[in-house]
Amino acid sequence: MAISMTEAAAQHVRRSLNGRGKGDGIRLGVRTTGCSGLAYVLEFVDEIGEDDQVFESHGEKVIIDPKSLTYLDGTELDFVKEGLNEGFKFNNPNVRGECGCGESFNI
Repeated sequence: MAISMTEAAAQHVRRSLNGRGKGDGIRLGVRTTGCSGLAYVLEFVDEIGEDDQVFESHGEKVIIDPKSLTYLDGTELDFVKEGLNEGFKFNNPNVRGECGCGESFNI
């Protein structure tokens, strides 16, 4: 099982953690919501839990809880700029469908 980040995503995480002044990495998880069933959750991590899985890409850590890892295995986290918008993009090979607004997905 593996989670990875592109260089662009790692740079954004690094800038965010430096601006914050603390943090061990970024947590990627899923929660039940939306019209398709699941949504991604991103948050800063100040303390890595005992059961957490840690993946490192380009010097930055992505922390995943065991429950979310089932849905996220093989995911690549990217950071993209499209016109005036920028944000994380999730390249998840497990996704079978997404809702029309792009807020949720199903496996």
